[in-house]
Amino acid sequence: MVELIENFRFLDIKLIDVEDTLMLLVRFLLDFVVTYAIVRGIYYPQRKQKEYFFTFIGLNTLIFFVCYLMSSVDLGLGFGFGLFGLFAIMRYRTTTVPVKEMTYLFTIVAIAVVNAISTKKISYAELVITNLAIISIIYFLEKVWFPGQQSEGMLTYEKIQNIKPVNREIMLTDLRERTGLDVESFDVVYVDFLNDTAKVKIYYKS
Repeated sequence: MVELIENFRFLDIKLIDVEDTLMLLVRFLLDFVVTYAIVRGIYYPQRKQKEYFFTFIGLNTLIFFVCYLMSSVDLGLGFGFGLFGLFAIMRYRTTTVPVKEMTYLFTIVAIAVVNAISTKKISYAELVITNLAIISIIYFLEKVWFPGQQSEGMLTYEKIQNIKPVNREIMLTDLRERTGLDVESFDVVYVDFLNDTAKVKIYYKS
């Protein structure tokens, strides 16, 4: 019965290829489990950004299916690196994507590409080890080596004399006292000497 279904064609296209369909399901399951573990288990508890959660899962799924279905055309590694080039020059028009979010974005893109276009010469054991290695490194970076959630914000600072490098510690202490936040560092983004104010980006533990 299975052989009869496999031999059936409509417009010279197979109705189903059992082996290839099973491989697609297995690879997609592996890809989704790994992506979900990183995004839901590691990223979301730290950053609490629902819009990026949606973006990471959706983008990973789209890239996986595009890469998998087009890999049969023998596009090879050039296609995978082409995707990286595309995201390297891509910018969201509505907001600036933080560096950490961009790192997670490249991670889920890499996972999708690896799981989709790896050839049959690569065993499932090698795929699993590769994915586990990615999860482990992200986990240790986020939870062990650099624990704690860091947030950022912009404010207008009027004590213009404190922006000098020699007064950095004085300004840091002043920012902590006035905001009530555990400010770890800051960057002076813009200085308006006409109004004696500065735009300051602060980084603090939340």
